[in-house]
Amino acid sequence: MSTDRQRYSLNGETMGTRYTALFYAEAGIDTHEIGLSLARAVDRVDQQMSVWKPDSDLNRLNAAPEQEWLSVPEELATVLSAALRVSQQSGGAFDIAVGDLVNAWGFGPGEQSVTQQTPGTPPPRARLSARAALVVDPQRNQVRKRAPLNLDLNGIAKGFGVDELARCLERFGIDRYLVGIDGEMRARGVKPDAQPWVVAIEKPCRGVREVMGVMELGDAAIATSGDYRHWIDVKGHAYAHTMDPVTGAPLNNPLAAVTVVAASCMLADAWATALMVLGEIEGPRLAQERGMDALFVLHDGEQFKEISIVGGQLQAQIETRPMRTT
Repeated sequence: MSTDRQRYSLNGETMGTRYTALFYAEAGIDTHEIGLSLARAVDRVDQQMSVWKPDSDLNRLNAAPEQEWLSVPEELATVLSAALRVSQQSGGAFDIAVGDLVNAWGFGPGEQSVTQQTPGTPPPRARLSARAALVVDPQRNQVRKRAPLNLDLNGIAKGFGVDELARCLERFGIDRYLVGIDGEMRARGVKPDAQPWVVAIEKPCRGVREVMGVMELGDAAIATSGDYRHWIDVKGHAYAHTMDPVTGAPLNNPLAAVTVVAASCMLADAWATALMVLGEIEGPRLAQERGMDALFVLHDGEQFKEISIVGGQLQAQIETRPMRTT
């Protein structure tokens, strides 16, 4: 390939938001087929893993009878297997068997019922975790439910979609890129001037879009879980969309956001959710134990505090930034 590289930008709609692909490649290449391939990649993930599409493979699995093996697409089997691994490694903090909870609190396609409940109490029906009730055979791409389950992949599917965008570009021989879906990003290589890719870290303020800082990203992925994008108001109290598998209700801890850098966006996405659920003490502790790169942003009155873990090492400095209110 010629050393003369041109900057290209492609984007489109997916998963209720937009995907983007910035990359450098030989000048004059035909981007039409690349654009079609990118769109097909994210559409395939959405069709397989969306809870909002009645005919998705995930909803087919949710409706399938128990104790019977069901064949699923390879991509879905991969994501389900990864979800169960992160669930095990996080002590159950990451659990995809929260579809009933997501619906009950008004964040899913099902009927909201939390208005008939006391906020903070779980629905009356006992629930099993995905680890306890789901068996995945990734070699055969088959899944079996031991009990009724309502699975929700919103904490991992978007990250997998970003990885699919990356794999798509690599199939075209493109090795310098930054791809993303909303705030989940994955990068490879550097720009032609040897400068790294730079991504913005959003300040976790509801109702505004403001940059808190930036991070250089090279041959890695980044994802953020937070309480500031999607929430509902119940009796004057704001509840964010991330569910606590233990309480059966939205999270109730001081964390405003957790950002994770990992080898794949699928894992960064899942671990950001898991660490958010674990909270301001157990989250940083597990990130250190696992040698992770993670940024924890905590509510502190009208301010934010940051706890940074780099390579599993706790950074001595905890910065405080003023919170912008509206």
